[in-house]
Amino acid sequence: MRLVNLFFIFLIAPFIGLGISLTDFAERSEALGLPVAELDEAVHTVENRVSDLQQNVAFIRQSIAEQEREYKEQQRILRELAAKSQKHKQMSDQIYEERILAMLGPPVRIHRSDRVEIKVFKLDELGYRGYIAKAKLFDPSVVKVVLAKDKLGEKETTGEAVARTGAIFGINGGGFFTVSRDGRPFTLPMGNTVINGKLVDGFHPSHKDLFFAGIQKNGNLIGGKFFKEEDLMKLKPWQGVSFVPILIKDGKPVPLPEKWQHTKQPRTIIGEYANGDLIMIVVDGRQSDWSSGVTLERLQIKLIELGVKEGYNLDGGGSSTFVFNGEVLNRPSDGKQRPVATNIVIMP
Repeated sequence: MRLVNLFFIFLIAPFIGLGISLTDFAERSEALGLPVAELDEAVHTVENRVSDLQQNVAFIRQSIAEQEREYKEQQRILRELAAKSQKHKQMSDQIYEERILAMLGPPVRIHRSDRVEIKVFKLDELGYRGYIAKAKLFDPSVVKVVLAKDKLGEKETTGEAVARTGAIFGINGGGFFTVSRDGRPFTLPMGNTVINGKLVDGFHPSHKDLFFAGIQKNGNLIGGKFFKEEDLMKLKPWQGVSFVPILIKDGKPVPLPEKWQHTKQPRTIIGEYANGDLIMIVVDGRQSDWSSGVTLERLQIKLIELGVKEGYNLDGGGSSTFVFNGEVLNRPSDGKQRPVATNIVIMP
């Protein structure tokens, strides 16, 4: 009997194993069913998101195209406005120029080149006479400050400086003083002098109303009192000289130092119009039969009448000299040109 039971056990054992395997496979299949379903759902979600992204991309492309069209339209409008603005500016500049010329009168000398236009006018007022030069700079590098004979310690007349440099125009520059070195006179510019962007003989703080007036590389006139070198040099002066006092700032008269008030003298002035044109004036004086000179107060009034925005008084007296095309137009009070330390010249 025991042998019979063992026989049946061996007989049905494969079927029992198969049943167990099938049961295990079914359980595993059920276990795998959940991830497959979740994967299908995830795939469906991704497909929906891709569809949404495709729609968003299409919208973005359309939006970019619309923005590009809008940008191009804005650029077109800006170009039109810029053209109109430039046209209006040219008209405005022309009107401004006409107003200046109407106040100055007819020019007696003219120089034109692709670098500069200089118009010279007579100044004939009650009690004083002189000359005015208005310079329109197309190339600001034409304006130069020159040391006498191109070195410290020397002096030369404005006419000599103009001839030596080949300039078309020149006026005397900043103040100067003479000391003795090695037993001979040695002339130095007063205050700060800048040539080609560099200080000549170092920096000297302003004192007793001494100012610096100069030209930047772009032709703008700058000026003021400077007590620190960095304050001056951060304005990037290219050419400049020093003297006393400041006459006009921002179109308004600057209060004058007491010692400079109410005195008629020959004068040399450099200034600037609102349109950037330079104005240079020399007034004769100390000649009762010709010109007695002018007070700085009256000169301030005249500058404002002429529409000058900035104005600086340069070295005057016997130094005041106005040279155009090799000719001294004014009448220096010494009866001849006075040698000076610096001159301001304009190249043709």
